[in-house]
Amino acid sequence: MAAALALAGCGQAGPSAPPTAEAPPVAASSARPAVATSTPATSAADTMARYDGYGDLRFGMDEAAFEKASFNKASSNKAWSGELKGAPEQGSTCFYKTPAWVKSSKDFAFMFEAGHFVRYDVGSAKELAPGGGKVGMDEAQIRALYGTRVQAQPHKYVDGAKYLRIAAPQGDGVLLFETDEHGKVTRWRMGVPPQVDYVEGCS
Repeated sequence: MAAALALAGCGQAGPSAPPTAEAPPVAASSARPAVATSTPATSAADTMARYDGYGDLRFGMDEAAFEKASFNKASSNKAWSGELKGAPEQGSTCFYKTPAWVKSSKDFAFMFEAGHFVRYDVGSAKELAPGGGKVGMDEAQIRALYGTRVQAQPHKYVDGAKYLRIAAPQGDGVLLFETDEHGKVTRWRMGVPPQVDYVEGCS
């Protein structure tokens, strides 16, 4: 009789083991979604581009204030270090300055006119515009991001190409995407009128 009870007890122990063995996979799978959902927000927040400037730099700053903000150790401008290169040509009040990390002024440059910071130009897909637009997107993607604020204008030199002009939600800033004839963004700029609308830049 005692032997029979002992055998019965052993038979009950077997079915109870599988539930405890399955518990770890359930916990591991529930942790995966949290990691995946955090990625897009982080990448979108990395840009220093703003509707009123770039990082701690604000449109309207004179050159002295701009230089001071650029080299302030407490500044959030961590994208570059070292001297900003660029100076106006004789007889001109408009010119660009480029930070040390820029390989080509076509990729990124700050515009100054009459001694004040008025615009910056971007030709690289590495930099996100305010609102999330970037080089390489098509017109449909830009309209999906900025909605009815997008005003399309024909390109001055390229047939079928466009300027997609977007006024800032607040303030005087204007974001302007330049597309090719296929509707792909090739460059964008952020600045204040009238300088943001200079098609040839400082030329």
